[in-house]
Amino acid sequence: MGACFLEMLRVPVGKVMARLLIATSRIMRPDDANIVGNVHGGTILKMIEEAGCIIGTRHCNTQTGDRCVAALARVERTDFLHPMFIGEVAHVSAEITYTSKHSVEVQVNVLSENILTGSKKVTNKATLWYVPLSIKNVDKIIEVPPIEYSKPDQEELGKKRYESQKFERMETKERNGEVITAVSLPERHTKEPYTVGFSQSSLIHLIGPSDCTLLGFVHGGVTMKLMDEVAGIVAARHCKTNIVTASVDAINFHRKIKKGCVITVSGRMTFTSNKSMEIEVFVDADPLAEAEKGKYRAVTAFFTYISLDKDNKPLPVPPLKLEGEEEQKRFEEGKVRYLQNKAKRLADKEQKQ
Repeated sequence: MGACFLEMLRVPVGKVMARLLIATSRIMRPDDANIVGNVHGGTILKMIEEAGCIIGTRHCNTQTGDRCVAALARVERTDFLHPMFIGEVAHVSAEITYTSKHSVEVQVNVLSENILTGSKKVTNKATLWYVPLSIKNVDKIIEVPPIEYSKPDQEELGKKRYESQKFERMETKERNGEVITAVSLPERHTKEPYTVGFSQSSLIHLIGPSDCTLLGFVHGGVTMKLMDEVAGIVAARHCKTNIVTASVDAINFHRKIKKGCVITVSGRMTFTSNKSMEIEVFVDADPLAEAEKGKYRAVTAFFTYISLDKDNKPLPVPPLKLEGEEEQKRFEEGKVRYLQNKAKRLADKEQKQ
């Protein structure tokens, strides 16, 4: 197994609590990467979520009363700034930056290190939201201990981020009632290349004990890794080249997935630009032991991939062939997201100059 360590730093900031920081490191192994050595985006997302879960759970248990576990509720847009490769060391650091009454915001940074040359690069910056669930009653949300802020405006800015993500989560939950029909291999072969139906993919997975937290529901990182795997298959089927995760729009966890559920992770192409592909991914859960409750939509997200040549240089992406009004509508919505994210990247770049 690869080397792994974890540090926890406690820096006193007042009477309310000690500021918590954690850092984890792990060397990337062949089973963390694709066939050409690029580390899977899902592997990195899983490490990010593990760090967030640790620091969120530790903070929420600094008070007396019910013990709890921090459950992932949302991951904000995450960009993959540089690819990571087999043999490099991933350094993941996490810090709590805001708390509401029932949620915790965690900022996570990922640094890749080439231990042969000593070079280092920032590969990811992510913002995650957790809610603490009681160990005694998994449906009970525990109140979160407050933190002190080093600057007066930090709490107000955090509150704005909290309100914004809360609104977006509710909006996403309302619009995601559609279920993607799983496509079998023989049926896919009847579809025309570069259409949505040709690349659409599904994965079925039984949630076992190793996938779950102490409370018996699935780790958010496990779900995200499976989502990235399906999205990667969709992207690879569309362009038939090496592909890597470029970014992930907000991942919303609408409902918990318990041990023993069968989940169907489905992905479909929604938009292509000249050099990128947007894939919409859904996770539907089917509780086998409680079949009367029925299947439900648990997680939703949009993944963006790019196509690479043998030298890891971006390649043009084949245009998506649209069939019907629904596909056209989803394409236009994806185009809006693409242009908004492009404008934001340019604005951020200008601010840094």
